[in-house]
Amino acid sequence: MKKSLIALAVLAAAGAASAQSGNLNGIPAAGSVQIFGVVDATWQHGSGSVASKTRLGNSGLNSSRLGLRGTEDLGGGMSASFWLEAGVNNDDGTGSASNNNNQAAAAALGNGQQGLTFNRQSWVSLNGGWGSVRLGRDYTPQFVNLTTYDPFGTNGVGTTLTNAAAGAGTPTFVRASNSIAYLTPSNLGGFNGTLQYYMGENASNAAGGTNKDGTGYGLKVGYAAGPLDVGVAVSNTKYAAGDQKVWNIGGQWNFGVATLQAQYNRDRIDGVAGAANSTANSWLIGGLVPVGAGLIRASYSTIKTNAGAGTSPRARQLALGYVHNLSKRTALYATVARVTNSNGSAIALNGSTTGVNQHSTGYDIGLRHSF
Repeated sequence: MKKSLIALAVLAAAGAASAQSGNLNGIPAAGSVQIFGVVDATWQHGSGSVASKTRLGNSGLNSSRLGLRGTEDLGGGMSASFWLEAGVNNDDGTGSASNNNNQAAAAALGNGQQGLTFNRQSWVSLNGGWGSVRLGRDYTPQFVNLTTYDPFGTNGVGTTLTNAAAGAGTPTFVRASNSIAYLTPSNLGGFNGTLQYYMGENASNAAGGTNKDGTGYGLKVGYAAGPLDVGVAVSNTKYAAGDQKVWNIGGQWNFGVATLQAQYNRDRIDGVAGAANSTANSWLIGGLVPVGAGLIRASYSTIKTNAGAGTSPRARQLALGYVHNLSKRTALYATVARVTNSNGSAIALNGSTTGVNQHSTGYDIGLRHSF
């Protein structure tokens, strides 16, 4: 333990200027190894018709993390980079769980039971004028597209109701292990793209025809120039419990005084052994309004699910938040959200419990510091 702390201290001293990890597809700046992170603590309250809950959580504005990153200039316009980023539950000091083969069975050990893992990102890349090839654990392209066009990103009580769908809990909805990805260069006149393939790493003779379990691909194509930013993405993952297919489209326009955002997401999980397919369709419209040293965030999102049971549960959510920047690295924030359920839905916020077709309200108040 003592040697580990000394090693981290050396890396911190040798690192370049610290910065928050904000670019999901970024390449570290050339130079020394950097140590970086975010510590985000959140007071959370949720109320529903059955039970309410109050707790101290984390990651209400940005995900808490601790990481190392660096880039070496290889000459001739080429470089090599690495990124190791661990999720941290700073409210109790535990680490976040990872998944070594993109399969449900590998997620048996939850947060705090695997120690500190580089679950958020752990990759090495080769970069040049032709783009980047990235190897390791990384975000899936469809998730990058989803979080880009949500005023609340994918953190906190105000985030899109897409994250309430069953498909949002699958191993590759956010990240994929054992991935090989190609990212286009940044000089394509505003166009950008990512192609990713990831493996479950099963034997060819795996029992029950599960040799492809946890294997899949993702693709994202986007365009960003001036005030316009749009993107579309798809992913397809093989699972023993039913293949998952996701596609989404989103966009935003910066008017100067405000930024308008919108997105649509469709998530389908195929039924197995004669079971019906499960689908979830969700959309969001929202905006960001800078006010002095602060930022107002607002969104309206809906979700409709269908599992072949003759009903289509629906939910609608209104969310409003404010972020006040005390400095470039420290911010206070508050968010309130209210979900209205119908047609058999019972989505509840911040750990509360609500009855079928009932309301739920959630509050976040937090402090975030990045380094």
